[in-house]
Amino acid sequence: MRSLWISGVVLFLDQASKRMVMESMMLGDSIPVMGSFFRLTYIQNPGAVFGLRLGGNVAHLVFAGVALILVAVMWLRLPPHERLASAGLALVLGGAVGNVIDRIRFSAVIDFLDFGFGSVRWWVFNVADAAVTVGAVLLILGCGILKGGKDEAV
Repeated sequence: MRSLWISGVVLFLDQASKRMVMESMMLGDSIPVMGSFFRLTYIQNPGAVFGLRLGGNVAHLVFAGVALILVAVMWLRLPPHERLASAGLALVLGGAVGNVIDRIRFSAVIDFLDFGFGSVRWWVFNVADAAVTVGAVLLILGCGILKGGKDEAV
């Protein structure tokens, strides 16, 4: 439970950054930060990851709720020595809660981090999405999936 603070920090940074974007930008605005490579582009994503539409907002909330329960169960069952996996689950949890809050409040997720070159862009995302992605990588590394499945104490 020591890594629970990671979830709180992610949630705070996610919600604070989204609030700043919503208060300082109009929907659809795009502000160059590092030329065309990195921009702040305020959008609202009513779909799932990469803007996929897999049903309505209720379906996305149900899926997210089930995922949050699974993450919590995994975290509670994780051996104490699995620090990397624990940190990964904490990042996933904080990010997932941040996006669920958006879905409840706005029926969409607030996205604004926009990377690419010219017209070739990655999908616009947010702090929560980045935390979920990094958390998933740490979870894979921490659980030994990339170590050949061998359990190694940290």
